Amino acid sequence: MTANTAHAPAIDTLTVGEVVAGGSFPLTRDSLVRYAGASGDFNPIHYRDDIAVSVGLPGVLAHGMLTMGLAVQPVVDWAGDPARVVDYQVRFTRPVPVDAEDGALVTVVAKVGAIDTDAGVARIDLTVTFEEQTVLGKAQARVRLT
Repeated sequence: MTANTAHAPAIDTLTVGEVVAGGSFPLTRDSLVRYAGASGDFNPIHYRDDIAVSVGLPGVLAHGMLTMGLAVQPVVDWAGDPARVVDYQVRFTRPVPVDAEDGALVTVVAKVGAIDTDAGVARIDLTVTFEEQTVLGKAQARVRLT
């Protein structure tokens, strides 16, 4: 399979600090149930308030891997091909509580953090927030571009 080059950004057009992608992702309790079914992660802290509270949490939390996956999606869309993302790492810094009625809104801003033109790779730094607080620290994707 070959990479889709028609929509790939050209590395020589990027500048450090430039915002290249972003988005807002609403989460509901239904989202968590669907993710649990797809991932096989049925930890009750992701769907039962009583269990979450009993272990010291504020309530039902979004799955960390769900948050991580949502955060990289704008970068994948911008790159034009998921295979262009050659590395992606985060630190989980704060949970995302998902209210039974209001849900939660996770916001992502993706900026160029570094450019290695010789390797054809740009490091994209992600700021991932919920209620204006960072939920993923050191979130970085390395993207191979032309």
